[in-house]
Amino acid sequence: MKIKDKVVLITGGASGIGRIMGRIALEKGAKALAIWDINEANLADTHANHSKLGTVRTYRVDVSSYDNVKEAYDSTCADLGQVDIIIQCAGIVTSNRTFDENTPEEVQRTISINTIAPMYVGMVAIKDMIARDSGQIVTIASAAGLLSLPKMSIYAASKWGAIAWSDSVRIELQMKKSKVQMTTIAPYFINTGMFDGIESKFFPILDPEKTSAKIIRAVEKGKIFKGIPFSFHFARLMQGILPAKWLDFIFGEVFGIYHVMDHFKGRQK
Repeated sequence: MKIKDKVVLITGGASGIGRIMGRIALEKGAKALAIWDINEANLADTHANHSKLGTVRTYRVDVSSYDNVKEAYDSTCADLGQVDIIIQCAGIVTSNRTFDENTPEEVQRTISINTIAPMYVGMVAIKDMIARDSGQIVTIASAAGLLSLPKMSIYAASKWGAIAWSDSVRIELQMKKSKVQMTTIAPYFINTGMFDGIESKFFPILDPEKTSAKIIRAVEKGKIFKGIPFSFHFARLMQGILPAKWLDFIFGEVFGIYHVMDHFKGRQK
């Protein structure tokens, strides 16, 4: 779906690639941009910058709360009109601890924000989109949702869930012969601060600006699924044809992916 003259909503839109994609959407002529985020200081700063480019509304939203999501969506539609494109960027990673060292609180928080929240946002929007027979919901998942990764088992599980949900809804819409689109994006680690400290010896850490531009292009082309970099599209193929021990050796030791979280720090504030 083309962004020009559309109302675009971005969750987690006050930082990282969410903030960059909001700017790009306005540069492409979006009718209005709604930014949802939990960080009030980032919301204020992003509004000050982005409002120079077009109509922007910001909302403090806890996307892990259905009631908060419903209230914010109703407010967004009242302020800006029906939302055409939703880009779901809100996400967290809590630590690089192995599963046995994690806490129930980390499980709850990670799954709530990375997996359940996209469902809540989709739930409040999709009936109206189906009724209009128009709209697009974009879920920013992760390449971690395609691979089993040590020291990030909860994060990987949350992104596997997000991918499965998004693509399953796509098929449901297809079976309804609806024109509403679901787009799933699975990028590798992006240099936004969220994964500070990771070490990737084979695949380069992604540039936020270039990655954001690629995602926006995928949105406008109505892509069903996009892995970034493209080579990650082959992950599923290799999982299907290689024995588990071979896969562990190639991805874990040759590519070094099983060790990327060894020195993870994450955002320090």
